[in-house]
Amino acid sequence: MTPYLIFNGEATEAISFYADVFQSTDTSIMTFGEAPENPEHPLPENAENRVMHGYVTVAGEKIMFSDTFNGTPTTIGNNVTLAVISNDEQFMRQAFAKLAEEGEVFMELQEMFFSPLYGSLRDKYDIEWQFNYE
Repeated sequence: MTPYLIFNGEATEAISFYADVFQSTDTSIMTFGEAPENPEHPLPENAENRVMHGYVTVAGEKIMFSDTFNGTPTTIGNNVTLAVISNDEQFMRQAFAKLAEEGEVFMELQEMFFSPLYGSLRDKYDIEWQFNYE
């Protein structure tokens, strides 16, 4: 299963942000303007720089990204939660701290009955994250 996040013109910025947070160099962005032209489905005005398909690889797994066309409503929020499961405590603490900037921490990283280190937050893009040390 691959999480797919839809943005309203912020996908390029989000891909860069998450690549930095998770120290990923495995990223890709294809814009709608790079796709072959299709006369039956012309590209809407000002959509050429929006992301048609992109990804960031985090801990060996891809997170997919896309933008909507201009004017198409987007609802981003608690309908998507991404879980980072790792045995690298330093990596988890660093990523958690960066995602917490301009975000909202629900539970600080801490020991729980089910995990030696667990925390959750919502980042500046309203994406909810869970961190679980295994």
